[in-house]
This record gives sequence, structure tokens and C-alpha cells, in this order.
Amino acid sequence: MCACAAPSLESLYAVDMTEYDVQRCTRLCSVSGRELRPGETIYSALVEEGTGVVRRDFAREAWSGPPAGTIGWWKATVGDPQAGRMTWAPSEVMLDFFQRLADDPGAEDARYLMALLLVRRRILRQEEIQQDAAGRTVLVLYAPRTQTQYHVVEALPTPERAAAIQQQLAELLQTHGAASRADGADGRSSADVSTPQPAPGP
Repeated sequence: MCACAAPSLESLYAVDMTEYDVQRCTRLCSVSGRELRPGETIYSALVEEGTGVVRRDFAREAWSGPPAGTIGWWKATVGDPQAGRMTWAPSEVMLDFFQRLADDPGAEDARYLMALLLVRRRILRQEEIQQDAAGRTVLVLYAPRTQTQYHVVEALPTPERAAAIQQQLAELLQTHGAASRADGADGRSSADVSTPQPAPGP
């Protein structure tokens, strides 16, 4: 690979990764079906089903640990859906999902948008921009938390596909209220998740 002059990250954000007005949490316990009330503690898990990933939300009394096929899970406090405050899943869970996308050959554009989101959230850091043998632009990114380097091919989706990806990411990874990684999960301690930062301007 050859190194290329790196444009600013802002010039790479051809697709706006802002929040969409979609339902980020089912607000129903996936075991009992009862409504999850504001202020109560719940558990959320990203679970592989077939060729995709779905989100499952659990009331505290229904949680017996991550279900089979879980790629990431976290503890959250249900917020008021009218309050407007959104939080993302913990950084570890977002990285788990990002790495899972690398195993899906049909999700190259979703992985690219997820990478941009993680850079904006400062979970990943851009190191350089390269070109591969096919002449494609490749982002070289680094995760300080795990000391891992990633190579992500620039794969710009159509506007319609971008909207679908944005909606999927919001449904899987956002919720009203506070969220944290549960103590002891994968050997990590819990960490509060802050409100998403505004995206850079054009």
C-alpha cells in the first residue's frame, strides 16, 4: 500500500451521522413483554440472529446473563422518551459491533459509516489514509482502548442506504437515559456513556 496525502476528517463525512427520530429501544422486556418504565434498570444485548444482529432489552428480574449469540451487552437506566436526551452504548460494545461488521462481506458500507461514528465519538483515531492495490481509499484507524489498528475501505452508500444504516445503528446502539458496561463484563469495569458530541461541520 502507498501512503496518500490525508484530507481532513470533515471532508470524509459525506454522509451525515446525526441522530434520527427512530425508536432506539423497544421499551418492552423481551422475556415478559412488559413495559420498561422510566427510571428502572434494564439490560440490553446485541444478539446475532441468522445473518443479522438484533437488540434485546431485558427487565432486571428477567436478566440471567447474556443470551446465546451475544456480541455485546450493557446495563442502562430507562429515561423519559420525551426528554430528548440520548446516550450511546458503551465504547466496548460499539467496538464489538464494529469488529463484527468486518466479518460480513455485505456490510462494507455499514462498517465505513460505523468507523466514522467511532472517530467522532473518539473511540477510534485516524492515523493516516492509504490506497490499496485496487486504488480504493482506506482509512487507517487506531483504538487506544484496545491498542488495535483497523483498515477500513471507504464505501460510500447511496442516500437511501445511508438512512437505513443510520436507523439500524440508532436502534441497536442508542437509548433514552444513562448506560454503562456492567461490572466484570469481559474483565472490564463499568463506564458511563456521555451524550453524543455534535458532528463536525462541513
